[in-house]
Amino acid sequence: MALGYLALVLHAHLPFVRHPESDYVLEEEWLFEAITETYIPLIHLLEGLERDGVPFKMTLSLTPPLVSMLRDELLQDRYDRHLDRLLELAEKESQHNRNHSHISYLADHYVQEFTQVKATWQRYDRDLIIAFKKFLLSNHLEIITCGATHGYFPVLQMYPQAVWAQLKVACDHYEQNFGQAPKGIWLPECAYYEGIERMIADAGLRYFITDGHGILYARPRPRFGTYAPIFTETGVAAFGRDHESSQQVWSAEVGYPGAPEYREFYKDLGWEADYDYIKPYIMPNGQRKNTGIKYHKITSRGIGLGEKQLYDPYWAKEKAIEHAANFIFNRERQIEHLTSVMDTPPLIVAPYDAELFGHWWYEGPWFLDAFFRQAAQRQNTFTVTHLADYLQTHNVHQVCRPSQSSWGYKGFHEYWLNETNTWIYPHLHKVTERMIDLSQREPADPLEERGLNQAAREVLLAQSSDWAFIMRTGTMVSYAVRRTRSHLMRFNKLYDDITEGSIDAGWLDKVEAIDNIFPAINYRIYRKDPTLVTVGDNGRSLRWFLNRLHMN
Repeated sequence: MALGYLALVLHAHLPFVRHPESDYVLEEEWLFEAITETYIPLIHLLEGLERDGVPFKMTLSLTPPLVSMLRDELLQDRYDRHLDRLLELAEKESQHNRNHSHISYLADHYVQEFTQVKATWQRYDRDLIIAFKKFLLSNHLEIITCGATHGYFPVLQMYPQAVWAQLKVACDHYEQNFGQAPKGIWLPECAYYEGIERMIADAGLRYFITDGHGILYARPRPRFGTYAPIFTETGVAAFGRDHESSQQVWSAEVGYPGAPEYREFYKDLGWEADYDYIKPYIMPNGQRKNTGIKYHKITSRGIGLGEKQLYDPYWAKEKAIEHAANFIFNRERQIEHLTSVMDTPPLIVAPYDAELFGHWWYEGPWFLDAFFRQAAQRQNTFTVTHLADYLQTHNVHQVCRPSQSSWGYKGFHEYWLNETNTWIYPHLHKVTERMIDLSQREPADPLEERGLNQAAREVLLAQSSDWAFIMRTGTMVSYAVRRTRSHLMRFNKLYDDITEGSIDAGWLDKVEAIDNIFPAINYRIYRKDPTLVTVGDNGRSLRWFLNRLHMN
């Protein structure tokens, strides 16, 4: 019998980027790159494990903006064109380099890879949610939700209606797309503030994921640290990130993705090739960009991009298998030690951004595949589980109040609230106040109701934590600023038009076509005052929750 449990959790999220008003916007390629390099390779991984009868379970968050984009016909059409051009370039590279055996070998590798991606894309009729839903229904995958637009909850908490809208819209959207209610939520940026668990419970969610120190500094201190979930006073469970397993993958110093055998992310054909040759495959204005075809490996730390050696997928895959074995070995030793000091089987929660696997770390999907296969065949120290299954069979835990936290820089809120982005919050607060006011209205006609619903969409889109994050990182800042301002300006025009009774129908048509997320949204979501929610006394609500787990 296994001594403990390991839960791999992947957080799949991208901001809502969709520009029907333009023929080409570079930022839409964030989605296209993730489809090619992360989401479809992840589907291939899951299909291969199922085909070979390998037992596996994993938790995956699919955020509402990502689900919306993956199911959007305009973006599907644009991805078709993107993938065709990528495959054309790879085939051209194979012919162009036929006298350079190693590069020709790499080009053929990409031709095969992109051909498989295209076949899978077409096999699911361009709707990858169908593929993920299949594994949800087989219980191999537990799919959870996130904030409606990945809003950063701690900076919204002075307006409980805003946090409630982020939660409820997300849960409703999940049910519309997956045919069932979500059981858990990845708190955006793992950011927790005291009291949000009451709204999480009221939304019908069973558990949330936060950072490790949010659990470690809970009150009272959890007896088992992050190696067991805690129940909040509302009966909702909280899982904390394990620092040790995260560091092995994430750390820039000791993490696996820095191995010299792995592919170099920053040396791309789009920047390396002769300009006239590559021009048809870069930006329409002639600016260079990444293509996704990369021929070099990391080689060694500290050397310049010009000194990188050629990449070899065979040896990189061997290294990924080796790293998977090392990851398993370390988890075995970790669990054996924890078992010696705990009187309950330990649980290690290992959460990562999904886009790390494949996009940033090209070999990441090979690592995951090797991990699941080796964990099933070569060890019996731990059982691989997902969080819903774990709660189903382990439903007695300590009751604590988590500590305010996030998984950002220094563990709190500084990354999303600093000198680069503080200017956005007075505006976000003002539009939130105005949206709460608008929610009290009853529309005079269908046009006004459309305007009210679009106003709610614009508030949610402006609240995305991605824009503040980008402003802090210093990359694509102008786009993040432009997106924040555009949603604020659209909301304020809607507010003025609605209150003055003079909605511009033609302008509203255009805005609805651009910001078309959450087609079933109801602006009245902002009427609810979550501060008035009562969940009963703590003991009764906890007993209710445990009974509910048994029934389900």
